[in-house]
Amino acid sequence: MATDNDRPFREVRKLFPHTKEVVYFNTASNGPFSTSLCQSIDGYLQSRLAIKDDTHGAFDTAAELRRHYAALTGANVREIGLGLNTSFGLNLAAFGLPLKKGDEILVSDIEFPAVAYTFRSAAETRGLKLKFVPSRNRCFDMESLADSITPRSRLLAISWVQFFNGYRNDLKALSELCRKHDMYFVVDGIQGMGAEPINLHRIGVDVFTSGCQKWMLSPQGCSFFYLSDRVRDQIKPTFMSWLGVDWQQQFTDLFRYDLPWFDSARRFEMGYYVVLNQIGMLESARLFRQLGIRNIRRHNYALVDHLARYIKRDPYYAITSSMESRHRSAIFTFTCTDYELLHRHLIKEKIILVQREGSIRVAIHLHNNRSDVDRLIGVLRRWSAKRS
Repeated sequence: MATDNDRPFREVRKLFPHTKEVVYFNTASNGPFSTSLCQSIDGYLQSRLAIKDDTHGAFDTAAELRRHYAALTGANVREIGLGLNTSFGLNLAAFGLPLKKGDEILVSDIEFPAVAYTFRSAAETRGLKLKFVPSRNRCFDMESLADSITPRSRLLAISWVQFFNGYRNDLKALSELCRKHDMYFVVDGIQGMGAEPINLHRIGVDVFTSGCQKWMLSPQGCSFFYLSDRVRDQIKPTFMSWLGVDWQQQFTDLFRYDLPWFDSARRFEMGYYVVLNQIGMLESARLFRQLGIRNIRRHNYALVDHLARYIKRDPYYAITSSMESRHRSAIFTFTCTDYELLHRHLIKEKIILVQREGSIRVAIHLHNNRSDVDRLIGVLRRWSAKRS
């Protein structure tokens, strides 16, 4: 039964015209665009076609984005920078933090490749040791992490939410363990940002980085990163930009080479902004501030629960994601003996989702509603009935 709490999501759903034809459960790969996002980008394109003036608004847009992302993550604005993808922030940590030859970097043995390859490259380049922490039942394991730590362990890099089964790591517990052993704590946040509330100060994260093309429903090729006050000035990356200093938007005297670096994460932003992307980012960020991440999580979890109840009743299927309160997320996975055939059938039925590591992955977000889940359940029920 619909409630007043559903009303904002019913209104938001109208911004996503794909919902009239397609059930989209693949936000964990790419988020759908809203009409308001497309209109905002088109408005900018039309203004550049007309050239009535040469105002681009890039710096104002970037400043507003930093404010929004700071509010959404419990950070200070000075700790937020804008990048191109999740790997941008990972590289700042991997190549910029003061690690010494022989220091150990710890990552999970079921980590997303963006984390593993970035820190593998740093290990090969800087003479570090990349050490994989054994998982348990395809989930990150705190005991294995504790057993893996040595006096040379200096950094833990981990995904907030695992991409293939939605397992949400306990960032607070991980942060406390890192502090105990004087380790940097680096988080790939892309599979949680926009679907799970977070306060980076309370948790104690050193570096947090998230692309915005998935759950944040923004264009591809855009991200933000967080550098805590504790580590920002320790980072010495191998690349910098002329916009890492404060020109105060006065570009009439460019023969100045002694300006101080920004005393903020903005110091590490790379050159000029991808303005079209950031216009889209801004439109989406406003939507998330309007709805509230906690409300979005409540909405998403209610739909996941509805699907999970059916899967639990049908012996043909098995849940492969955690439903434990501290580890669940808006990613729900299940499997069956012929999941690959089933996946192809679901695509034909215009239910868009993916296979990941032996399961079918359902990523539920703010544009979905109960009718989407019921449509999926209907197909699953007919599929299992034919094979039972």
